[in-house]
Amino acid sequence: MKGPILPICLLIVPALSAWAGTATTSPALPPPVRRFELTYHVQVTDLPTGAHIIRIWIPVARTDRHQRVTVVKISGSAPARITREPEFGDRMLYAQIRDPRNPDAEFTVIYHVTRWQYSKGSYQELLRYNADPEPLSPSLRLYLDPNRMIPIGGQMKAIADQVTRGRQGPVEIAHAAYNYLFDTLRYDKSGTGWGRGDAVWACNAKHGNCTDFHSAFIGILRNETIPARFVIGFPLPPNAAQGVIPGYHCWAEFYVPHVGWVPVDISEAWLDKKLYAYYFGTVDANRVRMSAGRDITLVPKQAGAPVNFFVYPYVEVDGKPFGKIQDRFTFRDLAPAGRQAVRPSRSGSS
Repeated sequence: MKGPILPICLLIVPALSAWAGTATTSPALPPPVRRFELTYHVQVTDLPTGAHIIRIWIPVARTDRHQRVTVVKISGSAPARITREPEFGDRMLYAQIRDPRNPDAEFTVIYHVTRWQYSKGSYQELLRYNADPEPLSPSLRLYLDPNRMIPIGGQMKAIADQVTRGRQGPVEIAHAAYNYLFDTLRYDKSGTGWGRGDAVWACNAKHGNCTDFHSAFIGILRNETIPARFVIGFPLPPNAAQGVIPGYHCWAEFYVPHVGWVPVDISEAWLDKKLYAYYFGTVDANRVRMSAGRDITLVPKQAGAPVNFFVYPYVEVDGKPFGKIQDRFTFRDLAPAGRQAVRPSRSGSS
């Protein structure tokens, strides 16, 4: 009798990435700080004739330990207010238009941002904390729960057990997942199915974008009872001082007792393999964080389903999701300026 057939992505589990320790010289690392202006522009188009209530939610970046955010200007077709959802702490701009007279609505948010490299140390440095026990607080248990596209149990659990077999502690298990996804997935946005953050799909298809890499990582860790979370924002080109940002970028963080949230960016490591070791435990300053979490209930609550992840605007017309939205994200570097280059001292999302 034949044994059970494992998913394709379980057939090979590398014990250690082939890229680990192969570099003979240290790669050039990204600068540790970046200061820039970010403009987030939204245009809702072709509103239907006879629509009564237009509701618009736009993610709003906030200051934490790794970035200082100043909202310079908010403008729009209707009065708007900033709200905050309690589960993940995400902020958003909310506007409501009743009986619109125009078929279009526009909103713009301009920020000044100082972003710092976010590092918790290398794999070897983190190993010293690998076995430290610490009871999980209720706020951390949130990051063990399943999401619609990051399941607990079933095929995801089988993948997690296979990938992490023989590993102990959050650092070893996270490193095994990082190696596995780095070695078996490819950054490839061809076909359909990618970009949703479907963890099981990513493992089976063995390709995708940052959303897919990091959802699979989170799924592996949560199935091994290690808190892990999804973070999303916008990337800044490292070699340009201004321009258009074509789309979002996301990364993941996992929790290590007595260390806190440790970042990983597997897709960036895949795209620049010289930085394979760097992106386990560190993310660069060429980014801005907009929100965290999955399956988000907005504030005020939307009529539709929870938002899969929140980096682009979400719009409803008379209680139904509306997709005719044009967005444009631009940036320009700002010169470092005195105390604005000093990291915030207050506690935040770390």
